[in-house]
Amino acid sequence: MAILDRVLRRAPRPDAPAEDQRMSVIEHLEALRRMLIIILIAWGITTVAGFVVSGQVVEWLVSRAGLGHAVYLGPGSFVLTRLQVAIYIGLIVAAPVVIQQIWWFVSPGLHRNERRLTLPLIVATIFLFGLGVAAALYALPLYIRVLNSFAPANVTYLADVAQLVGFILLMVIGFGVVFELPVVIVVLGLLGIISSRWLYKNRVWWFLGLGIAANFLTPGVDPLTPLLMFVPLYIFFEVSALILKLSGR
Repeated sequence: MAILDRVLRRAPRPDAPAEDQRMSVIEHLEALRRMLIIILIAWGITTVAGFVVSGQVVEWLVSRAGLGHAVYLGPGSFVLTRLQVAIYIGLIVAAPVVIQQIWWFVSPGLHRNERRLTLPLIVATIFLFGLGVAAALYALPLYIRVLNSFAPANVTYLADVAQLVGFILLMVIGFGVVFELPVVIVVLGLLGIISSRWLYKNRVWWFLGLGIAANFLTPGVDPLTPLLMFVPLYIFFEVSALILKLSGR
């Protein structure tokens, strides 16, 4: 909302004619419409392409989860599962276009020196989202193994492909969003909502919070697995705080 407020406040001078001010609002709406159209087109194209390979993707996800096979419980349920997978594939593959368009829309609300960071932030957002997706797929077998370990010996997990794929896709998107922590911190710093001094002052709480998040994201009985998640998250925090400090925030 803070970025949107700054974008909308990029209006003509108070003494500009009323027609110019209305034109400025129309330009903002046109920019928003253009952004949404491009995002929907990109998402639509990648979703159609994703549906073509969705069957192979489901097969790979079941194998990656460490399961020999999965079942579907209705005649048309697997088609719906393939459609769900295609939508998520479309979102993930179109993510670079979506992220670029969102940053293109909000960049007019930034100051000139802040706009120079737009391209690095776009690249960082795409890279970190992809890194989060990769981390989720890497941790997937561990998740399934830990969750199944709570079942007694005489209870067997029969994987419903729709529920399994839904769980995996939400997990993948969740990891991608969590790994955007550095971008969120830097943007909040650029907007003046937080500062490097505040981050360093509350470093202990960030340390504890990130540790709890790492344990939640990577369940396991050993301390090493959550540590593998905690270390990059904490490095993200320290790098983000350093960037804000070097930029005078």
